[in-house]
Amino acid sequence: MTVQVYCRVTVTVHDPAAVTGLAVQQLRDSDIDWATEEDDLETASAELGADLLNSLAGLADPGTLFPAVPAIEITGARIWAEHGDPHPRFQPGFEDPT
Repeated sequence: MTVQVYCRVTVTVHDPAAVTGLAVQQLRDSDIDWATEEDDLETASAELGADLLNSLAGLADPGTLFPAVPAIEITGARIWAEHGDPHPRFQPGFEDPT
């Protein structure tokens, strides 16, 4: 059986440089074949280091969401970050009129 689990998390960032620094370090430590990418490591690192929202979203690890639950596998997730208050569609009980 496959189910969808939706999660909204509010995050307060006290040190943006620490967040972007960790994201850049994880990018540098990753096993990416840069020859097959449009960017190179330095360009990608600079772009990520300048983008707090993408850095924060990239550090979120859905694989750790249910660490103690046996017999489940997380096979996909979409994680993103936005500024401001949550969109109404992410409120419990919201019914999409479409």
